[in-house]
Amino acid sequence: MPENDPRPLMPLWAAVVVAIVGGLLYDLGFPGASIWPLAFAGIALALLSLIGRSAWAAALVGFAFGLAFYLQQVSWTALYLGPIPWLALSILESAFVAGGAVLIALAYRWVPRATSSRWIRLLGLPLLVAGLWIVREAATGSIPYGGFPWGRAALSQSESPFAEVVSWVGSTGLGFIMVAIVAGVIEWVRVSGWRDVRTVIPVVSLALVAAVVPAWSTTSTGELRVASVQGNGPSGYFDVREPGDVLAAQLAATQPILDEPGIDVLLWPEGGSDLDPTRSPEVARTFDSLSRQLDAPVVLNTVTTDGEDEFFNTSMLWLDGEGAVDTYDKRNPVPFGEYIPDRWFYESIVPELTGLIQRGYSPGTNPPVFDLGPAITGLAICFDVIYDELVWEGARDGAELYMFQTNNADFRGTDENQQQLAIARLRAIETGRSVVNISTVGASQVIDAAGRTIDSLPVDEPGAMVTDLELRTGLTPSVVLGGTVPLVVVVGSLVALVAAGVIARQKARRDVGDDVAEGSGRDEGSAPSQR
Repeated sequence: MPENDPRPLMPLWAAVVVAIVGGLLYDLGFPGASIWPLAFAGIALALLSLIGRSAWAAALVGFAFGLAFYLQQVSWTALYLGPIPWLALSILESAFVAGGAVLIALAYRWVPRATSSRWIRLLGLPLLVAGLWIVREAATGSIPYGGFPWGRAALSQSESPFAEVVSWVGSTGLGFIMVAIVAGVIEWVRVSGWRDVRTVIPVVSLALVAAVVPAWSTTSTGELRVASVQGNGPSGYFDVREPGDVLAAQLAATQPILDEPGIDVLLWPEGGSDLDPTRSPEVARTFDSLSRQLDAPVVLNTVTTDGEDEFFNTSMLWLDGEGAVDTYDKRNPVPFGEYIPDRWFYESIVPELTGLIQRGYSPGTNPPVFDLGPAITGLAICFDVIYDELVWEGARDGAELYMFQTNNADFRGTDENQQQLAIARLRAIETGRSVVNISTVGASQVIDAAGRTIDSLPVDEPGAMVTDLELRTGLTPSVVLGGTVPLVVVVGSLVALVAAGVIARQKARRDVGDDVAEGSGRDEGSAPSQR
């Protein structure tokens, strides 16, 4: 067994290099490379580079890993706004990774000092390391300004055998299991040196169970015929356009399906109407006409205002002759994209960038569901989809399917759309519901409750889908447990780390006391001979 106070496995310079390689591999596990096993390899290199490190060295190594990962993962933020937002976001997220790395390094230092138990090393330490990885993910997903839960470990596994785990314990639970498997293999090698096969059984068992466990089965209650339209209009922030151009593109793409029989609802993407029908009688008549021709409601999205100084990114349920019978305002507007928090501060630093966003969106408070008549749909607008609580709320409010509206026009040609589709796929599995993920410019997909793509539209092409979607009821364990899994993992891991530190320190003091007493005994015993 290794010594209880292990030396680093490599010099600091090598650890930084290994961490950078690990961050690059970790990113390749995510869309668009989508080589999901590389996410595990990236985690392994990150952990190996932290073993035996001091706090400051761990922070440096963790920062290097985080920067290598995030500079690739969110490179799409630089497409139109240049390097400042991209670098700022990457550096901020990497600072959180650095903090998490310090906690993991402390676990690798304190647990062996606190106990000589082989099985604590083989089981307890990997679980603690996995929990501390999740502590960091929870921090990045919560702060500042509501957090940015993009790039969580689980989001690399949307097409892997481990994806179905999310129906049981959500993305937090899947990420925890991923890191626990990797950390468990590392400890097996360190403790047993590959020799004792029995000691790897817990890790192998966890991996096998996670890989073969079926998704929780919800109950089928019928079908809904959904028409969804990708207009491919000039919907980007910097696209040249006149008022109504985006609406016209959506109408043109919708025209070919107006004669389709039996459509139950028409779905348009985020920003599909650049004119608000509640403030324009002419646009209202347009949506009345669509609803009347289809004999079905229209789910659209536009910018609304309360008439004073607040604006909202709003989805509407529109019925012929009745107008907007229900609305959902985006719950999680994107900081620095849809509003500027603490504007006075950031204007003093980068006024040319903050000046681009003159109108800020306020967060909504209305429920993320629409009653379509034959079914209830859950809703999420663009980056809303990365926030667990919103999706869980929709299922608890009776959603039988989900409609995710997004506008990817500002990220054309990047991995952002594929990353978001992977999240939508995991949401389908997590909730046991079909998902329609419709974009202004694509790629758009319809995903069934098992996470399989059953209909799609290619990127940068106008088009429409008419898809018969299975309606499902019942709550998966992930939805029922909700925030309990993250809370237990985060609190339990922090408590366990503190306990390990306290026990390690107490044990060190006892060892020092024993050494002093033993030394005093030797001195007293040798006194007569000295005399």
